[in-house]
Formats: sequence, structure tokens, C-alpha cells
Amino acid sequence: MHNIDTLNKFLEDELSATETYQQVQTKLSEDAGLGECQDLTLLYEEHKEAVSSLQTLISQLGGTPSADSGAWGTWAQIVQGGANLLGKEVALRSLQSGEKSGAEAYEEALQKTELPLDIRSLIETKLLPAQQEHIRTLDRLLAVETE
Repeated sequence: MHNIDTLNKFLEDELSATETYQQVQTKLSEDAGLGECQDLTLLYEEHKEAVSSLQTLISQLGGTPSADSGAWGTWAQIVQGGANLLGKEVALRSLQSGEKSGAEAYEEALQKTELPLDIRSLIETKLLPAQQEHIRTLDRLLAVETE
């Protein structure tokens, strides 16, 4: 049961990420360059893939996948809503902070020796590398933004 709870926590984080990226894309599509929107769309799609992978694994383990992003998602939406009002750089930094938090959560999970191989494999081969790539993409977008 503990593993399903852990996976559902990750699922809620990924659902929160998809909601937040949707919100930022809507805001930035009004004033961002096409390339930035494409970068953010790719990150959004990768979070949707992570949601799907987590839902599948939770179901395979006999659990019920979380249906929403929970309290963290509500908080993320409030923070991102404020960031959107403050401009593109703040919105991108908010996304970057969320990505770093997600990467840390995955890294912490990998420190647990009792983590089953299927969960460890999903984190090591898909979830964590995606988070790390998202951080690099946002670093690049922020570097362009602050030039």
C-alpha cells in the first residue's frame, strides 16, 4: 500500500504540473514567441505522459489512481496565477521551481532501498530524466528572457 501512496503522490504532482503548464501556456501564448510556446507544449506533453505511466503502474499494483492534483495543485495554481500577472520571467521561474521540487521528490524516492524494481525503473528511466531535461529547458528560456 505504501508504494501506491508514493505513486499517487507523484501522480498528484504530475497532474499539478499539467494544470500549471496549461495555465502558463494560455498566458504566454498571448505574448511569447512561437518557439517558447513549442518548448512549453513539449514539457506539458511529457508531464501528460508521466501521468499516464503513473496511472498505469498504480492500476497494475491494484491501486486507484488519484483523479486530481489535490491541495498542492490548488496551491500551484494560486502561485502560478500570481506569477502570470507579474510577467513571463516570473511565470518561467515558477515552473522551474516546480520542476526542481519534482526532481527532488524523485531523487528522494530513489534513496529508499525498499523501492520495488518497477517503480525504481520508472523513476530512473523516465520520470527523473524528464524533470532534469525540463529544468535545462527552463534554464535556457530564462537565459534568453534575462538577456
